[in-house]
Amino acid sequence: MSFTKLFDSGFTQRNKDHFAALVSVAMEDGILTDDEKSFLTRVAQELGIPDTVFNTILKDYKIHPINPPASADKRIERFYDLTRMVYADQIEDAFEVKLLTKIAVGLGYQTALVDQLVSTALNAVKNGANFNDFCKILES
Repeated sequence: MSFTKLFDSGFTQRNKDHFAALVSVAMEDGILTDDEKSFLTRVAQELGIPDTVFNTILKDYKIHPINPPASADKRIERFYDLTRMVYADQIEDAFEVKLLTKIAVGLGYQTALVDQLVSTALNAVKNGANFNDFCKILES
């Protein structure tokens, strides 16, 4: 197997795992709303997730681990996607917030700071922050 195929394989698996984490947030309340499914569809396209894999992950999302990205930029990007998923159905559900907190720890954020980080992130997304604004808000 070539080096390129090894890299592509690892990249693809991380994208699948990231997508599965998003599905976990969406499915925490046991219901996948139209808004959540629409958001997941857009993210799947951005991540290069084919429809067959999309449907498989929807059925078995719990078997995918959270693989934190090595770079801080990718980690915050994934955290932003997950935070937006909480509001995809316009409702901040306590179970989704709890899962987001767990996933934030899994992404490598410090446990002692994660509650404040999640709260700040949720407020930023709730107030319509785009990705650049989200990053600036979390840095302050």
